[in-house]
This record gives sequence, structure tokens and C-alpha cells, in this order.
Amino acid sequence: MIGYITIGTNNLEKSGKYYDELFSVIGAGRIMSDDHIILWAKKPGDAMFSVITPEDGKAATVGNGTMPAIIVDGLDTIKKLHAKALSLGATDEGEPGPRGDGQFYFGYVRDPDGNKMAFYSMQE
Repeated sequence: MIGYITIGTNNLEKSGKYYDELFSVIGAGRIMSDDHIILWAKKPGDAMFSVITPEDGKAATVGNGTMPAIIVDGLDTIKKLHAKALSLGATDEGEPGPRGDGQFYFGYVRDPDGNKMAFYSMQE
């Protein structure tokens, strides 16, 4: 259902390097980039994640209540992504672990621009 999500950045180069390193943990890479936007995906046709400098030329700001969530294959991958994000300058917004009824595992961070992101997995 979701084709892509875009979050704003005030430093495309720095944000690009951050997400290049972070998404390498799950095998995603850049599929498109220019001087305004960078998009990542695991393969063509998959949902994409992108960072962009705002079209209106104003500073990018963090959306209150906005939070992309990246689905992964389990708690171990959530822990790896969370740790990698922190090592790249993100801040912790919630340690990896079970949430709710224990069927979901989440870890939360804020990227260097302040955008909140979740890494999650559903257990069967």
C-alpha cells in the first residue's frame, strides 16, 4: 500500500551518509539521488524511504506525531539497527524490546535531524 515515505533534512549529504550506513544493516541501498532527494529500497518495486530538502527553501522541521516504521525480520535485527543508529549520531527514543501484548517488538530512535523512527517486527 505505501510506495514511499519522505522526511525532511537540512543537510542532504550528512543525512545521506547516515541512512547509507543505517540501511546497510538490512541490505537496502540508494536507488535514486540528486541534489534534492535520496531514496533507498531493498529492491525495485519495494516500498522506499527518502530524505529531501524542502521544496519551499525553508528549513526542514520535525513533524510532531510523524514516525516512519521500518519492518524487519526480528528482534536481533531491531537491536542491530538501533545500535547502528546510535553509533551514527541518533538519539535513543526507546530501547528494543516487546511492546503491547508481546506480539510486537520495537526500537525507537531520532536521526541527527530529529526525525523519529521505529524499527519493528511482528512475532507469529
